[in-house]
Amino acid sequence: MTTAQNIVNSPYSRAIIERKVSFKSLQAQRVMNRSFDKLKQALFSISVILPIISQNEEEIESITAYIDEQFSSAESDINSARDQISKILEDNGIEQMAQYSKPEEFVVELDTPKAGTFLRLVSELDLLMGLIDTAWLSGEFDDKQKKNSTFQYQQRLIKLAGRLISLEKRARVAASKRGKADEVEEKAPVDNAELHEDVAAATEEAESDMPLEATG
Repeated sequence: MTTAQNIVNSPYSRAIIERKVSFKSLQAQRVMNRSFDKLKQALFSISVILPIISQNEEEIESITAYIDEQFSSAESDINSARDQISKILEDNGIEQMAQYSKPEEFVVELDTPKAGTFLRLVSELDLLMGLIDTAWLSGEFDDKQKKNSTFQYQQRLIKLAGRLISLEKRARVAASKRGKADEVEEKAPVDNAELHEDVAAATEEAESDMPLEATG
């Protein structure tokens, strides 16, 4: 069992919901182990930083809409793939789903609604991986199809995490430029834990097209 908790402790009491979840597929486990803690901290920090650096409701709403779109797009991609592979299994009369030898359990503390949304996306990824592995074990996918598909959707969520972690960094830069760095650090201390290389690469990639309004 893995416990996913805040690496950086806030000086204030936070409202949290603790959940125990289990993921069967290696890809869902990787997403959790490589990105969840850092993403959760970033989402909390963004929720704290935005009201500090901007009193402009339209600016805050535009950034919130950007975050919503990132989640919605990832969910749409995963659901579309799930529908396609479910159809392949149905058309070929395949009903018995793949089982997994080493599910991993996580105990997580959710301190923002979006952290819960990401957790739900990992659950949807886990279901998708089950469909892909079933298609492969049943001979409907070859080795290359399986490898490419599982990697593609694993990285889809890691890239989502990277984009939002990058957004948090840009929000901190904006806070510094507006003379709010000390207030931000007091209420949402920076998390200096090292990023996994996959998440770090996704964060760097996101820098090229992050909305400028995010930094103000």
